[in-house]
Amino acid sequence: MFERILRISIYQHGFVLVAVLAMAAFGIYNYLKLPIDAVPDITNVQVQINTTAAGYSPLEAEQRITFPIEMAMSGLPNLEYTRSLSRYGLSQVTVIFKDGTDIYLVRQLVNQRIQEARSRLPAGIIPTMGPISTGLGEIFMWTVNAEKDARKPDGTLYTPTDLREIEDWIIKPRMRMVKGVTEVNSVGGYVKQFHVTPYPEKLISLGLTLQDLVVALERNNLNVGAGYIEKSGEQYLVRVPGQVANLAEIGEIILGSNQGVPVRIKNVADVLIGKELRTGAATQNGREVVLGTAHMLIGENSRTVSQAAAEKLAEINRSLPAGVVATPVYNRTTLVDKTISTVSNNLLEGAALVIVVLFVALGNLRAALITALIIPLSMLFTISGMVANNVSANLLSLGALDFGIIVDGAVIIVENCIRRLALEQGRLGRELTSAERFEIVFDASKEVRKALLFGQLIIMVVYLPVFALSGVEGKMFHPMAFTVLLALLGAVFLSVTFVPAAVAMFLSGKMMEKEGATVLWAKKIYAPALDTAMNNKGLTVTIAVVTVALSLLLTTRMGSEFIPSLDEEDIALHAIRIPGTSLSTAIEMQNELEETIKKFPEVERVFSKIGTAEIATDPMPPSVADIFIIIKPQSEWSGKYRDKEELIAAMEQAVRKVPGNNYEFTQPIQMRFNELLSGVRADVAVKVFGDDLDIMLNLAERIEKIIKAVPGAADVRVEQITGLPVLSIQMDRTKMARYGLNGSDVQDAINIAVGGRTAGLVFEGDRRFELQVRLPEQLRGDIETLRRLPIKLPVLNMGGGQNAPAAALPIYVALGEVADLEIVKGPNQISRENGKRRVVVTANVRGRDIGSFVMEAEKLIEKQIKIPAGYWLSWGGQFEQLIMAAERLQIVIPLALGLVFFLLYTMLGSFRDSLLVFSAVPLAITGGIVALWLRDIPLSISAGVGFIAMSGVAVLDGLVLLSFIRDLRQQGFSLDESIRTGSLLRLRPVLITTWVESLGFLPMALSTSTGAEVQRTLATVMIGSTLSQSLLSLLVVPVLYHLVHRRDSK
Repeated sequence: MFERILRISIYQHGFVLVAVLAMAAFGIYNYLKLPIDAVPDITNVQVQINTTAAGYSPLEAEQRITFPIEMAMSGLPNLEYTRSLSRYGLSQVTVIFKDGTDIYLVRQLVNQRIQEARSRLPAGIIPTMGPISTGLGEIFMWTVNAEKDARKPDGTLYTPTDLREIEDWIIKPRMRMVKGVTEVNSVGGYVKQFHVTPYPEKLISLGLTLQDLVVALERNNLNVGAGYIEKSGEQYLVRVPGQVANLAEIGEIILGSNQGVPVRIKNVADVLIGKELRTGAATQNGREVVLGTAHMLIGENSRTVSQAAAEKLAEINRSLPAGVVATPVYNRTTLVDKTISTVSNNLLEGAALVIVVLFVALGNLRAALITALIIPLSMLFTISGMVANNVSANLLSLGALDFGIIVDGAVIIVENCIRRLALEQGRLGRELTSAERFEIVFDASKEVRKALLFGQLIIMVVYLPVFALSGVEGKMFHPMAFTVLLALLGAVFLSVTFVPAAVAMFLSGKMMEKEGATVLWAKKIYAPALDTAMNNKGLTVTIAVVTVALSLLLTTRMGSEFIPSLDEEDIALHAIRIPGTSLSTAIEMQNELEETIKKFPEVERVFSKIGTAEIATDPMPPSVADIFIIIKPQSEWSGKYRDKEELIAAMEQAVRKVPGNNYEFTQPIQMRFNELLSGVRADVAVKVFGDDLDIMLNLAERIEKIIKAVPGAADVRVEQITGLPVLSIQMDRTKMARYGLNGSDVQDAINIAVGGRTAGLVFEGDRRFELQVRLPEQLRGDIETLRRLPIKLPVLNMGGGQNAPAAALPIYVALGEVADLEIVKGPNQISRENGKRRVVVTANVRGRDIGSFVMEAEKLIEKQIKIPAGYWLSWGGQFEQLIMAAERLQIVIPLALGLVFFLLYTMLGSFRDSLLVFSAVPLAITGGIVALWLRDIPLSISAGVGFIAMSGVAVLDGLVLLSFIRDLRQQGFSLDESIRTGSLLRLRPVLITTWVESLGFLPMALSTSTGAEVQRTLATVMIGSTLSQSLLSLLVVPVLYHLVHRRDSK
């Protein structure tokens, strides 16, 4: 069958070339549709359940909301684990499912369980599910602010409330219409509310209560329909509109009458546009702003969505009121474009180097061009496959494409064809006819077909075990293995169709078997080296074994990490303040901090999110802020700092001087990455599980001290679980009983006075705003005033109308009479995982690898801390992923090597020869390890994947060498002659493949632009391995072959 394909390709070359052109055209069409991204989205399948419960303490939120919801979720199909967070007024449960579970089905199931759990939750508490977005879904952010002199149509300046109204009612609805945006989250400014703020003394004087106000507002803000009437053949709808439309109308609502005079709301209260009790704020460059974030729908492409969002925002800007601007502050497209330009530059430079090597080594321009054409053609083939399988072009999916490996097969065929054509011409002493040329090309291709097919097949088989990786590492490396397999498949297909056809068609005329100067120079060095090795077989083998052993020992001195982190160029800062810091204080501190950061000329802009946004996708207390620092391109830097590391160090020193803050430095995506993977925002986390928060906190604090002492630890801290100041109003039941008061009477009055009670909505066109009753701002914040808050006693009203005060009876009691007001410290937040409480100690690791850091810390903790019964520790963060992936690789790498050996055995049919060729693998790994060590790169999953790929390439050279030596022996040459002639003859293809593979990866290994860190490890392994393997296999394989087959030749 294979011979038939070759024959058709050579004799029907016109048809083959047309077919290849058609495939290329289809590839170009698909290239325009190829989705582009920075990194694959590695989010696990998760659903967030957020429940706001105004006024609930963390403990109550845990007992009454979080626990029932967690219980309801247990037993869901494909459930992996749950984790939760209970904070003041908020409960968040995150339910994580196994990979591959359909997110929409899962949300349906979760929703069903929430409905079932509603009966077990307090009245009025409604859990909602978070947006259908991933953790990396925050792809586009913008700020809304007014220019300095901008004024509203009525001549007044814009307030934060006005800006938030513009965000919520003009920008947000239109941004949500962008294809691929699932939710828009706003934070900052104040949501507009209509406030009725009564004065207690005025209410008392008229015998009214706060509850009366709420009832009056509810009863006077309704529209009622009363069916319809028919009159002279027409039908009239009957409407009784009673809704209030503005502040004046609210003020005119009647509460009752006093001595025949009507009492209106405006007589006892101020009616005004008020500010909500907000949970979060946003600042930019030291000023308060409104910040909007677009969340991308799961499965969409971040580049297309963020581009569409940016275009939509520019369009919205044109229709905003004069002087108000919406400025994009974070756009994922920027990062995607930078990383993709890194990848494409590396690929183009790699391809250029490969073409130069081919030309130098083959010494024939046409032959070099035919071989080089495989590169764009296989790339177009790959792109079509990627589009069909919805794989995006990103740092990792294109990160392992080495055009050197792709042209390997074609090099073997072209090199052999040139050699055979030149020999035949020399024998006949004339140029060949077409028929003769076709026959020789057919013969030469057939001669190396076995080595070619098996060689490429081995490289493809080696990538198969990568598909056995699961979880995060699976999501990262599956696209990589997929694209490499596609490219190799395309290359094999082209090597046996397009290459023979093109060689037969274009390599006419006088053929010279001239070896390039470099190859001749290499032969001059190689021939004596080979003779020396053959004469000192024992020494050669010993050196090889010792080298391998030493390199394996070297691995113990190298660190390990999960994956090299992508340098996003921008910086994210996590600022932590004392629990209980008020939002207004946090904003002031934030502005000071931003002004300090803005002094660095390298900073383009700095903006922050403080506390929790409208939709609690990322719940933080007001004492915590996420700060995004957008850095200018390095070409525009002041020259004071050489690189980002130095800039961060300088920034860290500067911000440490701003009092009251504690910091963690990270990067925007990396911060979300870590949080997504393990619910922790740092590289390493020690989780303490148990029941009693005090014991857990004590353990955590001791662990924190130990970790701080470990070299390489940075930003070590225990999560803040205590220290939230609470004004606790303890009711005195005995005193209340004297007055005949119920607990709910007291609670109700406090709830309305301090927290505010919504008494309906006020509509302005399609905009709607809450109508709230609460005490005036200066009174509700004063504890002494609260003590005097009047509580109405349940006394029978003897006479008068409905609202007439029973003047003779003392119908009020001050709150201070029946309750004690005291300020206490309560828990700040309660975290749970898999239904158990946990306290986390987090740390980032700088200047060393994570693996060794954790081992050292683990030993110290084990030695110094005795953990009580019923409590236990577990390690999380990036480290958790590293351990899981390393365990997988321990199965995957031997499996890959086993498959390689099986294929060798199938091809060579001899166990001894298969082992001989296989000896190239340890020799190759040696080079990879040494290369990593020299460049001070720790071992990581990327390096592991590099070693997997390398084992396939390593075997290829040995295979070509060995099959040639065997052929020569079958032709009757002696053992020594076969080895020497075969080795020298195959030097050129082995050298070409080595140079081509090494140079193909060279740009990746040396690149320093955005995203290069991720590719650098893999490329370094490949280059080091290729060099050591070709060097050693050219000398060691012949020696081993001689040792193994000595007896046969006697």
